[in-house]
Amino acid sequence: MTTMWQGCLAHTDYFETRSSRGHDYGVWVTTPPGYDPAEAQAPVVYVLDGNWAVGLTAPLIVTQLDPMQSIQPYVQVSVGYAGEEAEHWERLRNRDLVPPGEPIAKEYVDAVEMGVGTGRMTREQADAYLAELSDSRGDAFLDFLTDDLHPRIARDYGTAPAGHGLFGYSYGGLFGLYAWLTRGTFFESIGAGSPGIVSEDSQVFTRLHAMGDTLPATRLHLTFNDRELLGDIPVYQNLARNAATFLHRLTSHNGSVTSALLNETHVTGLQASFLSYLRTCRAR
Repeated sequence: MTTMWQGCLAHTDYFETRSSRGHDYGVWVTTPPGYDPAEAQAPVVYVLDGNWAVGLTAPLIVTQLDPMQSIQPYVQVSVGYAGEEAEHWERLRNRDLVPPGEPIAKEYVDAVEMGVGTGRMTREQADAYLAELSDSRGDAFLDFLTDDLHPRIARDYGTAPAGHGLFGYSYGGLFGLYAWLTRGTFFESIGAGSPGIVSEDSQVFTRLHAMGDTLPATRLHLTFNDRELLGDIPVYQNLARNAATFLHRLTSHNGSVTSALLNETHVTGLQASFLSYLRTCRAR
């Protein structure tokens, strides 16, 4: 990284990589202060939406030195998009973070149309944004994280063989639930912030029902925001209500699940949700 960026994101490397399916990604790797894998290896915490999230989450790696509540060491790997695609991350995340077959809720389409009406996006941008949802491939992106990217991180940064985590917010939170229900053995803990369960027919409900009474051993921490639930924006109301419904359906199962209601909006909740995940799932 350049000197300027190194000053903002200390102990952070950046590289670009291509998935086995031909998609390009930008990857930021933030190591713990004084990290020496020869002395002690740290597990990885994967953070989604790197183009947005890295600046809000990577600096929190200093919590590993907090004398009042120390966090277990981890190497943070923030995954986003590279090159010209980086400016289209909001659209491309629909392809990567949404489970295959996820229904597109009317409230979500209405929110996109409202963006066109207020001038926040053009008609061309809105159409491209919704088109990615029609062929969402969260399964392929999960394979990329675990099968393509992780072996490189483990090799280049000498990370621990187990104890890994995953954090995602909004559609990243939906992806976190999908990963929890699909490949729970890879991650030791998953943080799902304000998961984008916009439709009550979401794939996560279908998969949860199919699992029966036994939940994954992976620890799940789910957060959502009171201002989503109490506000007047339908897409956020649906999101919060469905997240609460998902939690309620877990009460009859055996599993390691925690949750928190945060005093944030959907936009401001990312950093608070990540910190809640660290404090709950990764405290010493």
